[in-house]
Amino acid sequence: MRHELQIGGILVSPFVAYALGAFAILIALRFVFARIRFSRYVANPPLAEAGIYVCVLALLIVLL
Repeated sequence: MRHELQIGGILVSPFVAYALGAFAILIALRFVFARIRFSRYVANPPLAEAGIYVCVLALLIVLL
C-alpha cells in the first residue's frame, strides 16, 4: 500500500491517485469502446462505463 502523497505541503490520500489513474485508463478505453461501437452491446452505456470504472479502480487498488 502506498503512503500519502505530499503535494505543496498538503497530504493527499493514495485513493485519489488511484481514482485519477483509473479515470485516465477509462478515457483510453472510451476510444476503444467508440471503435468497437460498445453502445450497441449494452442497454445503458453510461452505466456500463461506470461499472467498468469501478472495476478498473478496484484492480488498481488490489494490484498496486
